[in-house]
Amino acid sequence: MKTIIKMLCLSMVVILFACNGRDENKASGTDGWLKGDENQKLETIAKQLRGFDMAMVETGYRYQELYWAGKDENWEYASYQAEKIKVAIENGLERRPKRAESAQNFLNVALPEIDRAIASKDTAQFTQAFAALTANCLACHALEKVAYVTVKTPVERQSPVRK
Repeated sequence: MKTIIKMLCLSMVVILFACNGRDENKASGTDGWLKGDENQKLETIAKQLRGFDMAMVETGYRYQELYWAGKDENWEYASYQAEKIKVAIENGLERRPKRAESAQNFLNVALPEIDRAIASKDTAQFTQAFAALTANCLACHALEKVAYVTVKTPVERQSPVRK
């Protein structure tokens, strides 16, 4: 065990020295699109990730997939989509923590309710939980003063995924 710890420590020291010897202003990425010092590169990456809007784009896609998975009784896929919605929202909140308060009911009530409905494998329970999820989306949008972003139950599939 001590040998492993010594090897890890030595590896970390080598990595630190190797990193210190590099040119921080060297362009990175395919075709060198990341330019500047380390801080400037991080700012460019942050700009590319954007704020909460990109989390909402992903959430919207997964919301639709969740709905159709439930209707198809494809419970594993529904569970997968519910988990990815949670990850997308949490990642968005990491970038925009001021939105966290509005998202709490969605994360702590609506998503666990969907998870329970999926676990029950009961289509009627899923339909009810999905309606509550949609209502939570609308409530969060109202709290964030973007009530004009309305969410409705999907009527057409966008994805070719089927059970």
